[in-house]
Amino acid sequence: MAKRDYYEVLGVSKNASDADLKKAYRKLAMKFHPDRNPDDDSAEEKFKEVKEAHDILSDAQKRATYDQFGHAGVENSMGGGGGGGAGFGDIFDSVFGDIFGGGGGGRGGERVYRGADLRYELGLTLEEAVAGTTVKIRVPKQVECEPCNGTGAKKGSEPVSCTTCNGVGQVRMQQGFFSVQQTCPQCRGAGKMIKDPCTACRGQGRVRDNKTISVKVPPGVDTGDRIRLSGEGEAGQNRGPSGDLYVDVAVKEHSIFTRDDSDLHCEVPISFATAALGGEFEVPTLDGRVKLKIPAESQSGKMFRLRGKGVKSVRGSMKGDLLCRIVVETPVNLSKKQKELLRDFDKAMGADSEKHSPQASSWLDGVKKFFDSMTQ
Repeated sequence: MAKRDYYEVLGVSKNASDADLKKAYRKLAMKFHPDRNPDDDSAEEKFKEVKEAHDILSDAQKRATYDQFGHAGVENSMGGGGGGGAGFGDIFDSVFGDIFGGGGGGRGGERVYRGADLRYELGLTLEEAVAGTTVKIRVPKQVECEPCNGTGAKKGSEPVSCTTCNGVGQVRMQQGFFSVQQTCPQCRGAGKMIKDPCTACRGQGRVRDNKTISVKVPPGVDTGDRIRLSGEGEAGQNRGPSGDLYVDVAVKEHSIFTRDDSDLHCEVPISFATAALGGEFEVPTLDGRVKLKIPAESQSGKMFRLRGKGVKSVRGSMKGDLLCRIVVETPVNLSKKQKELLRDFDKAMGADSEKHSPQASSWLDGVKKFFDSMTQ
């Protein structure tokens, strides 16, 4: 049976952070632990599957290898053999040889590793997201050490081939009829050794730094959109290629508008007199102010659509609309005279009050029918 994708096993995305991986692993490990499922034989297999997925994805180097080559890459790097009489070394060369020039190595057999991808959450105002902008962000990450140009060796010196594996990064162990190839314990698979390490990076070839990056945000982005900056992730090891930086857009809450794809929504509070008699009301849009004509006898909750006053989505060509929902506001802090006028107005409605309040009349009819049905 073919192995399931490790990300699928843990239920996470391919861009999941270390914290996300750890959280998912703990949850599933507790769920499938054999001690908690003594009568379920499949639980132990699922537990092993979850553990294997976490072991690979929580290791930066193994994860990078898996992302590039799938199960074959990590199985070979862990010493798994192939079928049909092929030895470990043959399989390893078939997977990595075309990429790194043989034996999983880079220049002269040196093994290189792609840098990790990074994720950054970028908060934008609604105006910035709609119009587009360019922002500068500071990203903490591993960058190539400048003094040694990423070699890890002190300036003026160079890494030398490992004497144990002769620069291959792998050693072959023979036991009877069996031949097993494994990572060189001396250079840990790098194929090179540093006799005089760089003092700036201590022989690692990378240093931690905060890099300022300019991000061009296209017009119309919304929360959940992602911008990929190729090569702006962490530097690779042994001068390997850098990972990518994924910028996740998060639009901040606006004081007036809420966004629904390409449409904008807002609530417009109006007075009782304006709702009853009608009038014009000035409302804001992202393009400026416009007049909203409110007809007489408008009810609270009525929606007005302003065509083309919404936004243009990053994936669309047409601007959406602005939907204004009027809300009749009850007056507060009334004076004694104002209260008397309202009482006089209510009395003036008299027996014709139902004619002037169609919604209340309809609701009362519904209530009456409901209670009548209860007594039948």
